[in-house]
Amino acid sequence: MSVAKHYTYRVHWSPEDEAHIGTVAELPSLSWISGNQTEAFLGICQLALDVVADMATAGETPPPALADREYSGKFLVRIPPESHRRLVVEAAEQNVSLNRLAASRLTR
Repeated sequence: MSVAKHYTYRVHWSPEDEAHIGTVAELPSLSWISGNQTEAFLGICQLALDVVADMATAGETPPPALADREYSGKFLVRIPPESHRRLVVEAAEQNVSLNRLAASRLTR
């Protein structure tokens, strides 16, 4: 099975183009435009399959699907010291850890 079948696809409306745009997160240089939402989705899916097949033929490794990767649940974010201080104070006022405050904001 092609890795492209697990890729992250999205279709959104573009007011500038007055059309639906299909994209794939793992291959950000690709897009498919159509006046029909379903055609935009099917078009970007087929394009990704074709590109992955071409990569395999050329001996290249296609990017792994985001859905198939392992995630630790941890990542580091750098913010200005004054923002850090403000968040620590807010967390203390809410009687929660800074981690819990940040996680709740990020998952909203």
